[in-house]
Amino acid sequence: MTSDLPDPSEIRAALDQRAVIDAVSRMFRSFDTHDHSEETATRFLTEDVRVTTPVGTAEGLAEVTRLNAEALGRFAGTQHQATDVLVELAPNGETAVADWNALMTHVHHDSTLRQRGPGADPLFVVGGRWHGELIRTPHGWRFRALTVERVWSRGEPPTLG
Repeated sequence: MTSDLPDPSEIRAALDQRAVIDAVSRMFRSFDTHDHSEETATRFLTEDVRVTTPVGTAEGLAEVTRLNAEALGRFAGTQHQATDVLVELAPNGETAVADWNALMTHVHHDSTLRQRGPGADPLFVVGGRWHGELIRTPHGWRFRALTVERVWSRGEPPTLG
């Protein structure tokens, strides 16, 4: 007699994949709610995380949260949407990689629009690819490395500096 029950390793893999996708969602939610605290970031990042983005590179939780606050603080609001999240679990089940596409919409502050003058585009929109390396911790899956690649953009980013 054959069993229709899934193999326990398949169940664990599905739960792990879901947990990795949740880490992506938690991270993007923190960006969009302007919650750049280290306490929140520990829910999806390791202490020694390394992040490479079009606006800079940072290593360590404190530096990464500072970079995020600085970069995203240049905008009145943001909306980050992740799609096509692909998760590959290592055979040992202790590490994983995740790749996904993202549509990242940034709303300029009124002061930026005033500075640019009439007709200034209120949005800076980026389509990009994210790559993350994760490790299983006692508290769940956490990113230890993230890379963001801008594929296209529309509008102008705020002046840096």
